[in-house]
Amino acid sequence: MFDIAGELHRWLAEGREFAVATVVAVSGSAPRGPGAALAVDSGGTVVGSVSGGCVEGAVYELCAQAIEDGVTRVERFGYSDEDAFAVGLTCGGVIDIMVTPVPARAPVRPVLRAALSAAARGEPGALVRAVAGPPELLGGALLVRPDGSYEGSLGGTAELDRTAAGEAGALLDAGRTGTLVFPAGGAGRGPARTESGDGSACPGGVTLFVESSQPPPRMIVFGAIDFAAALVRAGKFLGYHVTVCDARPVFVTRARFPEADEIVADWPHRYLPSTRTDARTVLCVLTHDAKFDVPLLKVALGLPVAFVGALGSRRTHADRERRLREAGVGERELSRLRSPIGLDLGARTPEETALSIAAEIVASRRGGTGAPLTGSGTPIHRDGRNTPAAA
Repeated sequence: MFDIAGELHRWLAEGREFAVATVVAVSGSAPRGPGAALAVDSGGTVVGSVSGGCVEGAVYELCAQAIEDGVTRVERFGYSDEDAFAVGLTCGGVIDIMVTPVPARAPVRPVLRAALSAAARGEPGALVRAVAGPPELLGGALLVRPDGSYEGSLGGTAELDRTAAGEAGALLDAGRTGTLVFPAGGAGRGPARTESGDGSACPGGVTLFVESSQPPPRMIVFGAIDFAAALVRAGKFLGYHVTVCDARPVFVTRARFPEADEIVADWPHRYLPSTRTDARTVLCVLTHDAKFDVPLLKVALGLPVAFVGALGSRRTHADRERRLREAGVGERELSRLRSPIGLDLGARTPEETALSIAAEIVASRRGGTGAPLTGSGTPIHRDGRNTPAAA
């Protein structure tokens, strides 16, 4: 539910009663992944989405029912269902959706408020809820923080809460959302835990859904040019926290990049090692000048980031590689460089070029090929587990 954290936090602050439906497992092809949420308040207002249009009418009715009867339930929607066409799930996948009522005096409200408030501020945390197991566990929640502390309760034993917090902390550290399945008799023992990608329950055991919230991944754009302005807009659209850096203060201004989260006037190769990067960070070098991009790329290619790309023609790329080798950059590091940056879309304008760059970033992040889907046999929806993904 972290994808609608801001709206739900406001609803809690306003004292609204509502029910929230969360995708807790996906098998096959589905438009939205685990963690996608839709919420309905007692007045019928809707926020969010669980399927990009599929099944949402049915999910709306489930939320209205949960508000009325106060019962937490998990429902499965799939193409094989005889009413699949009636509810709209015709994409071939199966999704499990947990519907949780949040009445005015629900014990879970303080935990949800803390989790949603942290997510709205961009602070990391994991929300743990039971999707299968003893009835007393359904409707409880546990908020786990990066330091291992936690608040709330699943509604079972203190030992289960401690074990769940430890296992959820591992998923949070990796920025992953998924399910944890404890076999019967193993709910309080970490080694008995198994992880299930499809959310399948273990008869007699406990299945927990762990939803991780991490700050947005960073995109750092080097080079305050027209192409950069278009790329900033594309990066924001994709959910990145976007920084523009250039050594020329007259060009890197708020007026030229109003949509950037931050602008930095500094030499790129000096700024990059001084700022925070991680395995989700995307670096786009648009400086197109050897005196800027060679020392910058020498630093960038040595960092454990998700993507390093550089703008330029094939001739520029060949010259750049030669200069990098002369600067001591090895072949292994050079193999990480995406240059010329972007997919072959025939792009001409800054906006088209930004689209081609954004498309390559998405393909790299999700394991896509960049080939047309028409006539291809590759899956449309991928789980992206082979690459560092955003939470």
